[in-house]
Amino acid sequence: MSIVKQALWIIERHLDRELRLADLAVACRVTPTHLSHAFSQSIGQSVTGYIRGRRLSRAAERLAAGAADIMQVALEAGYGSHEAFTRAFGKEFGTTPEKVREIGTIAGLHLTAAADMIDDLRPTIRPIGRKRSSGLRMVGLAARFGPATMHEIPALWHRFASLYPLIENRRDPVPVGLAGPFAEDGAFDYACAVEVSAEAEPPTGAAVLEIPTSDYLIFRHQGHVATVSGTYKRILDQALPEQGWTLPHQPILERHDNGFDVGTGEGGISIWVPINSPL
Repeated sequence: MSIVKQALWIIERHLDRELRLADLAVACRVTPTHLSHAFSQSIGQSVTGYIRGRRLSRAAERLAAGAADIMQVALEAGYGSHEAFTRAFGKEFGTTPEKVREIGTIAGLHLTAAADMIDDLRPTIRPIGRKRSSGLRMVGLAARFGPATMHEIPALWHRFASLYPLIENRRDPVPVGLAGPFAEDGAFDYACAVEVSAEAEPPTGAAVLEIPTSDYLIFRHQGHVATVSGTYKRILDQALPEQGWTLPHQPILERHDNGFDVGTGEGGISIWVPINSPL
């Protein structure tokens, strides 16, 4: 069973208990960073966002069925006060617990349904190589994204294209994407950058990014760059766990092929995934 399916199985059976990302990661035998990244790519939500949505959805169903004690429903959903529960409920559904109980229906509420726990039966993607890379110094643009804003990454690349000619002392002319590390809420840093020499100074508006010496497994993404999330899902959810490897708290490198066409998004990408020894 893939690590995301394992996590879902645990979550669905223990929604009435405290569920921490760190504990789920231990149960799935990966790091919290690894599980956070794999879960966001597969489900489209962070682990904590999914748990919150499932608990509040179950609470909404109980209220619509006429639950007499709203505070008891709040406690079962993991909230210690009526006020905290009402705030979270309103943010999730745009209404109040009292209103849902009054009208007696969940119609119109955007509930979080239990995610599909059937495993993907496609063949596991395999690495094409393994390499140890010395520390890298890069210059580029970085921004913070989350599961709901990943579609904005191409705009960052567009801005980087204007900055690229101003970056001096490039050691490798081919730009690199840096994805991660991933936080508990699914948020992550993404950078468009290029490797530079040690003495290189960034132009105005750019940042210097230092990547530590790391061991990498190298995977290939052959399709359009817009479909790369599917490749990430297969790497993080299946390929690494099957071999006992897990993702450390540092970024993944997306290396564009020399023939990559930034205009069309075609040409292929090598995904360099940093790895820890098996847990």
